[in-house]
Parts: sequence; structure tokens; C-alpha cells
Amino acid sequence: MIYEQRTYRITPGKAPEFLKLYEAEGLHIISQYAKLAGCWVSDSGVLNAVTFLWAYQDYAHRSAQRAKLGADPQWQEFVPKILPYLVHQESIFLQPAAFSPLD
Repeated sequence: MIYEQRTYRITPGKAPEFLKLYEAEGLHIISQYAKLAGCWVSDSGVLNAVTFLWAYQDYAHRSAQRAKLGADPQWQEFVPKILPYLVHQESIFLQPAAFSPLD
């Protein structure tokens, strides 16, 4: 199992709007292709950040699922709706340690 930590820096003051839109219109689409392990909003450090943790079987699974997501017409229609909220995006891949409760 691998995890993709995707952090979006959001226009200041717009995180609640972004999350509402993402939950209402985007989450059901991406959830067909990736398993959401968690979503967090920063409360310290880098502010105006939303972090998603997505689970995949391995890198090949992630690549295949992201390709399917990118080809999904509903996702293609949704993405332009969230772009105005985004200032920066970062993606980090994580592999759980042997003793991690997430495997």
C-alpha cells in the first residue's frame, strides 16, 4: 500500500468554500478511483492549506487510477471549478513503516 499526500494551498479565506465544493461535486467522482484515508485543514504552520491522503495498492495502481480519473468526463468538468481556489499544489508519496497502523 502507498499513500499520496496531496496538499493544496488555497486562496486565503476560501478554504471553507473549496471544501464545500469538493465534497458536493468532486469527492464522489475521485472516490471511484482512489480511497480517501483522510482530509485535513491546516491550523498552524502553512495556513490556508488542505491536505488529502489517498490510498493506492502500489505505484502502478496509482498511475492506472489517475489515468482513469483524468479521462472521466465528470472530473474534467469539475476541475475547472476548483482551479480558481488553488494557489499551489504539492504531492508526496508515503510508504507506511512496518509498524504503522495504516498498511
